[in-house]
Amino acid sequence: MAALLRRYFMAGLLIWVPLLITVAVLDMLIGFMDRTLLLLPPQWRPEALLGYPIPGLGLVLTLVIVLLTGLLAANFLGRRVVALWEALLARIPLVRSIYSAVKQVAETLFAANGEAFRKVLLIEYPRRGIWTLAFQTGTASGEIHRRTEAEVITVFVPTTPNPTSGFIMMIPRNEVMELEMSVEDALKLVVSLGVVTPREVAAKAVAPES
Repeated sequence: MAALLRRYFMAGLLIWVPLLITVAVLDMLIGFMDRTLLLLPPQWRPEALLGYPIPGLGLVLTLVIVLLTGLLAANFLGRRVVALWEALLARIPLVRSIYSAVKQVAETLFAANGEAFRKVLLIEYPRRGIWTLAFQTGTASGEIHRRTEAEVITVFVPTTPNPTSGFIMMIPRNEVMELEMSVEDALKLVVSLGVVTPREVAAKAVAPES
């Protein structure tokens, strides 16, 4: 009886825990976006016009602001304004370092032809015979390429269960194994402590032998 109750309890947790976490994350994101309504004059806010707030309207406003910013930055005048703004930030010591680093990372991640986090790799770490998942983030060049005298790629090795932390490694390309696994499946594997098996691996595991 105790084993049966435990089984039902665990099944219930598997339903409610992901659901509650999803709701909490969405509520946090929507609440954060809704705070962008504070950018509007008080008389233009929904509670002033309609008499009550509209949940999620801040998300729409955020998307509009981002799109308009991109539209302005894409033309000649917008590029000049952005250049002047960045030149101003470059004069502030601490802000200059943070802004330039974040911008470089964002440009690398969002570039359409970039290679950051596009490939899932398998590397031998921390020693030979032990394999670890990693994500390719770039190709080493310049001094690193000259000193190693090899084609070296930069990889990010995430920690478990928090994949936002980790460390980078520079490894010769011929010492890594590129997987067919998607980045999404690899992240699921990392976050779940290896419990969630990638779909491709699972499909091959259950496929009948010919």
